[in-house]
Amino acid sequence: MKNKLLLLLTVWCITATIYAQDQTDISKDTINLDEVLVKATRVDKNAPFTQSNITKEELEERNLGQDIPFLLNFLPGVVTTSDAGAGIGYTGIRVRGSDASRVNVTINGIPVNDSESHGVFWVNMPDFVSSTQSVQLQRGVGASTNGAAAFGASLSMSTNGIREKAFAEVAISGGSFNTLKSTLQFGTGALNLNGDFKAEFSGRVSKITSDGYIDRASSDLKSFFLSGNFYNDNTLIKVLAFGGKERTYQSWYGIDKTTLENDRTYNPAGEIYDENGNLVGFYDNQVDDYQQDHYQLHINHDFGNEWTGNLAFHYTKGKGFYEQYENDADFSMYGYTPIVVDGELIESTDLTQRKWLDNDFYGTTFSVLKNFDQVHLILGGGYNIYEGDHFGDVIWAQYGSVAPEDRFYENEARKTDFNIFAKADYSINDRWSLFADLQYRGISYTVEGFDEGPVAFNVDDDNQFFNPKFGVNYFLDRSNFYFSYAKAHKEPKRADYQAFPDVKPESLDDFELGWKYASNTIKLNTNLYYMFYRDQLVLTGQIDNVGNPISQNIGESYRLGLEIDAAIKIVDRLTWQPNMALSTNKNIDKHYKWDGILTDYGNTDLSYSPSVVAGSNIAYAPLQGLNISFLSKYVGEQYMSNIEHEDSKLDAYFVNDLSVTYTINPNKLFKTITFSGLVNNLFNTKYVSNGYFYTYDDDWSDPNNVTTITGAGYYPQATINFLVGVNLKF
Repeated sequence: MKNKLLLLLTVWCITATIYAQDQTDISKDTINLDEVLVKATRVDKNAPFTQSNITKEELEERNLGQDIPFLLNFLPGVVTTSDAGAGIGYTGIRVRGSDASRVNVTINGIPVNDSESHGVFWVNMPDFVSSTQSVQLQRGVGASTNGAAAFGASLSMSTNGIREKAFAEVAISGGSFNTLKSTLQFGTGALNLNGDFKAEFSGRVSKITSDGYIDRASSDLKSFFLSGNFYNDNTLIKVLAFGGKERTYQSWYGIDKTTLENDRTYNPAGEIYDENGNLVGFYDNQVDDYQQDHYQLHINHDFGNEWTGNLAFHYTKGKGFYEQYENDADFSMYGYTPIVVDGELIESTDLTQRKWLDNDFYGTTFSVLKNFDQVHLILGGGYNIYEGDHFGDVIWAQYGSVAPEDRFYENEARKTDFNIFAKADYSINDRWSLFADLQYRGISYTVEGFDEGPVAFNVDDDNQFFNPKFGVNYFLDRSNFYFSYAKAHKEPKRADYQAFPDVKPESLDDFELGWKYASNTIKLNTNLYYMFYRDQLVLTGQIDNVGNPISQNIGESYRLGLEIDAAIKIVDRLTWQPNMALSTNKNIDKHYKWDGILTDYGNTDLSYSPSVVAGSNIAYAPLQGLNISFLSKYVGEQYMSNIEHEDSKLDAYFVNDLSVTYTINPNKLFKTITFSGLVNNLFNTKYVSNGYFYTYDDDWSDPNNVTTITGAGYYPQATINFLVGVNLKF
């Protein structure tokens, strides 16, 4: 670890020294230093990669409490889901059929994905969008970035920039399911320090509560954001602290088809049964309780002659638990010895357990940028360390001889992730440009201890990956044609090692062919992609006992698709932004054991991969300050299994939202007052965006025959609901 960290610091310092010696004249206008934070992990609009860019203003239009995945729902190829049904609490995002664990997320270039699950839990960052300046979503592998490999997309987020004038802002919104969001933001504006240095401080505190659409799927979310900037014309030092505390009632179990048809908001979490098997109530504290705090230090410097650099350090602390009531829990699962009570042998008991995660994530990232006459060069990388302690306690048991607060499993995990990359964009002439991107990534992952069961759980795995990427651009009048190839590798997740000890890393070859066109009245992006996988860790449809999806290596598979999005100015105040993603997503030569016989299913659809995903935003501004948007989303049918079983099919759905904002400028106490309204699922569609599917073999009913039994669960989404809000800027 020390050697790799020393290497990173040495590379950055030597490079900085060389660049400083090369300095002859400091250009103050070459780059906005605040943007250096994310330039290494983003691509510009002419890069040969498929991308969508979202501004702060676009995010603010719908920022009434829902999580970031729901604010990105109308982008091409995006499918979102919510455990609680209404976009607050645990939410998820899929891009091109790839789940959230395959979407790389960075904040100011710092990796956010959990090192073990590879997912991003937006519930730990409630209202983070209020502190977000811009977002870029790259679909496919995209350019090299820090953190977990991108197998579906990369999501790069940058936090609010420097504001020269002091400000204050209050936002309050609320609506269906007793949802209430309160946000206070403030900033000092630029403060003069000694010499030419200035300082600027800003902050935010937020609170969001909601009962959820699903029964008892409540959320109590708190968050903060603090930023300090110290800067002059050549240097920016940015210090950030942000975090969130969430307490949500569990809603990750789903419901079966009969319950979906008769009582679609039912939540089985926390069910309590008596000794006769009758439901007598629900456990009040069946909650997930977790806090996560992030700290970042960025040092940006303009060395002159088009040389700039960024050195960053980060630390994330997370700690929390989820509490569960267990009916008739088997002693053996907790390592307990049967006991005798009143002459009766007792081998099971009702109990309450807490499963804890206490983790630390820290490291450094760096980037150096140089603009030559025809070449734009970026050198970047990072070294990150994760340390996680997993353990479970029994905090109550029906029979006192089962000692309360007994620890029934404990294991410790450690992961190191080192990567370094070099990117170059070479403009041959006004028509042609070339792009090259080479990345090395090394990962070491160890786990020691016992998992639930109790069973030994030990991992000692190292992976070394080389990920080259190449592209070419051709510019013709208002058109830009591009082609790119990108290689990516990805290590297994913690849950993959738990389910399949012999799990292998996966690899992906991504080919993208695109055409972009822009005129005064239309912007058009089209993209044809082919993604070929080896040993893809595809979702099986099954979930574990806490709702985490289970993945398995499947050999060879592919995704072939066409994506189209546009922005069309129909008249001065009326625009239309349609998009469509058409795809075929296949397992190649899929084999699966059915009724005890290994069966060849041929080429089958990949799970959770609809062949049609389409969106639309019709925006109309009839008056100054008044904006009305009609948003639509269509998601085609999809299978939750990889064998195209009818019981695993999720039906297609089409939902529509209506968003209205009206801004006035009083020119007195308030700079602006903005009123917002959002009606989700305007036409009251009953739909399901996510679920799970499982099989098991019945080999006891008839000893001479094995019968495969299937089951499925569903996560219904909210019917028509609304949010309204007001934003006051001082």
